Formats: sequence, C-alpha cells, structure tokens
Amino acid sequence: MRTSTLGFIGGGRITKIFLQAFRKKSIAFDSTVVYEPNKQVASALLAQFPDITIADSPKEPARKELIFLAVHPPVMMETLTNIKEVVDPESVVISLAPKFAIEIMAGQLPTKNIVRMIPNATSCINKGYNPVCFHNSISDDGKENLFKIFRKLGQTFEVEESMLEGYAMISAMLPTYFWFQWKKMEEIAGKMGFEEAEARKVISNTLKKSMKLYYKSTLTPEEVMDLIPVKPIGEHEDQIREIFDNKILGLYQKIKP
Repeated sequence: MRTSTLGFIGGGRITKIFLQAFRKKSIAFDSTVVYEPNKQVASALLAQFPDITIADSPKEPARKELIFLAVHPPVMMETLTNIKEVVDPESVVISLAPKFAIEIMAGQLPTKNIVRMIPNATSCINKGYNPVCFHNSISDDGKENLFKIFRKLGQTFEVEESMLEGYAMISAMLPTYFWFQWKKMEEIAGKMGFEEAEARKVISNTLKKSMKLYYKSTLTPEEVMDLIPVKPIGEHEDQIREIFDNKILGLYQKIKP
C-alpha cells in the first residue's frame, strides 16, 4: 500500500488535529488535499497549514492514496456516493466516524482497503489513544504499514469493530465530560485570590496525583473516595450520575451501527 498522498474529506476539528500531529512529528507527504464545504473553515485551515491544498470537490481528495473520511454520520452515505467512482482500488479509506460499519463502506467503494478509527483529541500533541479496526482483506504487512503512520498520532491499537462506538463514548468524548469542570475550578480559584497560572498549576497537579491514587494504588474506588470527608457537592452526586447515564448511554445507542 502506498501512502505518499493524503486526502481529507472534511476539514473540521479532527482534520486539524491530524495535520497538527503530523506537523509536530515532521511527517511530510507528497501532497495533502482537503475538501471542506464551509469556506470560512477551509480558509482558517489553510491559514494554519499553508502546505495543504483546498479542493473544490470531495472527488479531489478521494483520488489520493490515503483518504480520510472526516465527516459526520448523517452525511457519510452521501459522501460515499459522491466519491465511489474516483477512488482507486489500491487506495486506503479511513473512516473517522462512528455508526457506519466497514462492510457498508466496502459495499459502496471499489477498494477493500478500509479502516475505521475513533481518534482522540490528544492526538494533536501526539498523545492520542486511538482504536482502529481493519477490513479482513488487509494483510498484516498492510496493517503495519498503516500503523507506522497512525503511531505518529500517539498510541494506536487494533480492536474489534463492535467496540468502536464504546471507545467513542468512553475515550474520545471522555474529556468533554470534565474539561468544563476544570475551567470552572480555575475561575473559582481566581475568586479566592489565585493567580491564573498558580490556579492551573494547583488543579493540574492535583488531578494528576488523584488519577494515580485512584488507578495505581491498592485502594478500592470506595476507599479512595472515602479519603476526603467533606464533599461540597455530594448531595448532587446522584443527579450527576443520572445525567451521565441518560446522556452518555443515550448517545451510545444512537451511534451504534
């Protein structure tokens, strides 16, 4: 499998993450073409990555050797229909979306070199945690060739396709459940007299050590949570748990194939 040219169909957040990761690792390709229908988003991406080419049609990136489908599930079938006539049978197509199974895409495209990945935002600093699965026709050598590229994003590992949507909820979206809380704690710290830099240092260090305590100590989760007697929002924990159950499990059911 050749992988010297890249095509991205969709130029949003995840494409920016991939391009940033490749740039930080000084990974050069012969050409990188991106199709993004939102002109403002496309212009911003080109300003950040002037070496890319912005395409006028999804068919242009679909002619490349490594094709990333960076689109949302509602437009996936339309995208496959638009590009199926121009995709080379030897090209590799990598879907970054949940819900659409490999066999569905294989039924629409002339290539069987199809991969699904659930990427993680931390890939932008080359610290991703990215599960992938492959069409069963891809050889071990073909997989390793792709892993050489994927590992530039961070930790990449093969999983059963049936687990990908679970990884989307438990890994890829996981930071969104907590980031806003960290930011709020920084704001509260500011009201208590902390300088911004000191607040970020205190919170980040405490989080790192707390994760080590929870996951690396010999204590059970219940024993860890019992170490701090005062729980200022303890009376709301059941409500928060219910929100997690309803929202996260509810979305999981929607994105499953």
